[in-house]
Amino acid sequence: MLKGQLLRAVSFLGKHSYPSSYSTASGTKPVDSFKTAMEAGEKLVQPNQQGSFQDPFSIVSYEMTNLAKSIANLIGSGHPTLNRVSSYYFEAEGKNVRPLLVLLLSKSLLKIPVEQRDRITIDTYDVTEQPSYSGTPTATSLAGKSVDDSISPLRILHGINPKVILDPLSKPMDALPQFDSVNGILPKQRRLAEIVEMIHTASLLHDDVIDLSDSRRGRPSGNYAFTNKMAVLAGDFLLGRASVAIARLRNPEVIELLSTTIANLVEGEFMQLKNTVVSNEPLDSINNDGELKVVPQPSGKVPTEMHEYRVTPPPGIDHKTNVEAAFEYYLHKTYLKTAALMSKSSRAAAVLSGSHDDVIENCYQFGRNLGLCFQIVDDMLDYTSSDAAFGKPSQADLKLGLATAPVLFAWMERPELGAMIGRKFSEPNDIELARKAVIECDGVGKTRLMAQEYCQKALENLRVLPESDARSALEFLTNSILTRSK
Repeated sequence: MLKGQLLRAVSFLGKHSYPSSYSTASGTKPVDSFKTAMEAGEKLVQPNQQGSFQDPFSIVSYEMTNLAKSIANLIGSGHPTLNRVSSYYFEAEGKNVRPLLVLLLSKSLLKIPVEQRDRITIDTYDVTEQPSYSGTPTATSLAGKSVDDSISPLRILHGINPKVILDPLSKPMDALPQFDSVNGILPKQRRLAEIVEMIHTASLLHDDVIDLSDSRRGRPSGNYAFTNKMAVLAGDFLLGRASVAIARLRNPEVIELLSTTIANLVEGEFMQLKNTVVSNEPLDSINNDGELKVVPQPSGKVPTEMHEYRVTPPPGIDHKTNVEAAFEYYLHKTYLKTAALMSKSSRAAAVLSGSHDDVIENCYQFGRNLGLCFQIVDDMLDYTSSDAAFGKPSQADLKLGLATAPVLFAWMERPELGAMIGRKFSEPNDIELARKAVIECDGVGKTRLMAQEYCQKALENLRVLPESDARSALEFLTNSILTRSK
């Protein structure tokens, strides 16, 4: 399986070449086409004031520029410190890949004729005065409400006297401005982009506490700047506010998709705590900062089915099978932690557009393959980037005991790495020996080939969409992930 992946990736490289460096007076420097693609793509969600496009990349800049402000309106806590912590990561310059994907994909879906987007009734609150929907039968919005309106009375949701100066509870969400007729992205799709970034940012707050990180996006991490407790509570609050916004989309299918992404993030984190299918830890214990902690055994009062991912290689199991099992574990964990949010939000954007099942499925697969590619490149950069370029501590995976793709590829050729992986590189010199093996076995190069295969699959998924500037921007962004430096 893995050999086939690598061969197909090599074939892809032969057909597609992209500049990887440029010459300057001081020498050769790498080109980060991912950064270029992000800057170009952000121009692809909003037309200019004249109503015409000056270049192919002039469709979403207004929405991306105002993303943080829009999310701040959604957060809406009356407690000043909670507001400060919750909005902390939105102040820094982030990649914002997930909302950008939702917006560009939504724009691409608009090019499908409206008569071919009749899987669900598109709410009149969604289409407003957009001429492209002039032939759509008038329909009453689900629950007779817009995306900004509450379902329950506000007096019940907030339980406050609106005249109180300090409100320690959640405030009503600010109204979502309607899009103009040229843009065409539905209000629910824009709100979806904001929700996705809120969920992602909540996961970052939690991850930095779990990983004991001290930096994020080039400045102190939330837990370091505010304390662990405040970072965890702020992440919880973001998820709570995101859940309110999810419910107000008033589409059961989309609510289900986005709600499961939150569960997936937690499941992926638990898989990462176990690290891999190979582990020296007893089944009845967990690693607690280097010390084994015995977990309480089930009493039997509540039926609990145990799904144990851990596989201790029994006698007779060959090395290749063991490594392949570790790769399957790694890819499943990667899907849950990174690709699930991208894939399910991409699917949600297609559902809200009214597109048919084949389009919806390809949008899901696009997000899945792109998400896997993105995280695999991220794992590769952990071995190749400096702290300053990466925006967070590099070379951290081995220090955390994580066996990602580069070291798994090295393990294929160096069976002795299995013992180090099993003990999470906890003994002296384990990290240095593992890094040396990665270099000698070209683990980074093989990881890059794996990422290229998922990149190619994502590009194939996009071909179900009509040709458009937005689809071209998605293709550019997808290709550029392979050359990003942070």
